[in-house]
Amino acid sequence: MSYQVTIQPSGHQFSAAEGETLLAAALNAGFSLPYGCRNGACGACKGKVLSGAVDLGAYQDGALTEADKDKGLALFCCATARSDVAIEVKEVGAVRDIPIKTLPCRVERMERLAHDVMALWLKLPSNERLQFLPGQYIDFLLKDGQRRSFSLANPPEEDALLELHIRHVPGGHFTDQVFNSMKVKDILRIKGPLGSFFLRESDKPALFLAGGTGFAPIKALLAHALHHGVDRQMTLYWGAKQVRDLYLPQLPAQWQQEHGDRFRFIPVIASPAPEEHWPGRTGFVHEAILADFDDLSGYEVYACGAPAMIQAARRDFQARGLPEDAFFADSFDFQTA
Repeated sequence: MSYQVTIQPSGHQFSAAEGETLLAAALNAGFSLPYGCRNGACGACKGKVLSGAVDLGAYQDGALTEADKDKGLALFCCATARSDVAIEVKEVGAVRDIPIKTLPCRVERMERLAHDVMALWLKLPSNERLQFLPGQYIDFLLKDGQRRSFSLANPPEEDALLELHIRHVPGGHFTDQVFNSMKVKDILRIKGPLGSFFLRESDKPALFLAGGTGFAPIKALLAHALHHGVDRQMTLYWGAKQVRDLYLPQLPAQWQQEHGDRFRFIPVIASPAPEEHWPGRTGFVHEAILADFDDLSGYEVYACGAPAMIQAARRDFQARGLPEDAFFADSFDFQTA
C-alpha cells in the first residue's frame, strides 16, 4: 500500500510506501527536503503535518519535543504515512539552502580503480549525514591547516558513504598519503558540501565533458538524473591519456545500454598505446565535441577536468554558438605543495 504526500507551499506530490519514511520517499521522487542525520537525532528535517495521519517513528526526544508534537511537527527522516498526508516544509532549491558542515569521517573502504586512481568511501558519524547536490565537492581539512578539494562521486540518494575518486599527483602532499600510507579506519576531517557545479533544470540537451577524474562529479550528476528519469538528451564525452586511464568505462557503457533513448557515451583517448589497439575516438576530448556539433547554441555543457581543458572548451564552444551562461565548469587545480 502507498499513500499520496503533498508538500506545501510548493504543491509537489509524491507517493510514500507503507513503512517508508517521508524523507526517503521525497528524495526517491526527486524532491529535496532539508535533512542532517537521517536517524531522528538532529532535527534538521523537522516540518509540520498539515493533514492526515503519520507514525512519528523512532526519534530522540531532544530533536522532537512534546511542544513540537503539540504544534503538529514531525521529523520526516523518521515519520511514515498512515494515510494520505499534507506536510509543510521548505524544499531545498539551491546551493544556498544547504548547510555547510565540518565533520569527522572514517575511511570505510579503499579501491584502486587504475594505476593512479584510488576510490575512497568515507563514513560519517552515525548521527550525521551530508546533504548535497550532485556535482558538489568537499574539502579535506589537513592537520597542518591546508585543504584539499575532491568532488563527490556518489549521488545524494546513495549517501550512506561518500565516494571520492583521487588521482595520484607524484609529490602531492595529500595524494601521496592516500596512495602510500592511508588505510581503512583512518580518521579525517572534511568540510562541505561546496561548489556550484550541479545540473540546472532545462529542456536543452546536455553535453558532459570529463577529463580523467573529472568523471567523478559528472558520475554523480548522471546517476542522479538517470535515477530520477530526467527527460532530456545527455551525452558524455570522457577523455583520458591512454585506455588504462579510463578507469570506470563499464559504468557509462551500462547507462547507455539501459538508457540509450536519452544517454550516449563517447570515450576519447588522447594518445593510445600501440599495444592497447584502441578502436575508438582519439585526440583532445573537447575537440571530439567540436567534430560532432557545428552549432552549440541550443545546448548546455557541463565540463570537469584540468584547467587547460576547461579554458579551451569554454573558448571553442562559445565560438560555436554556446551561450556564455550555458557553460558550467568545475576546474581541477592540482596542488603538490
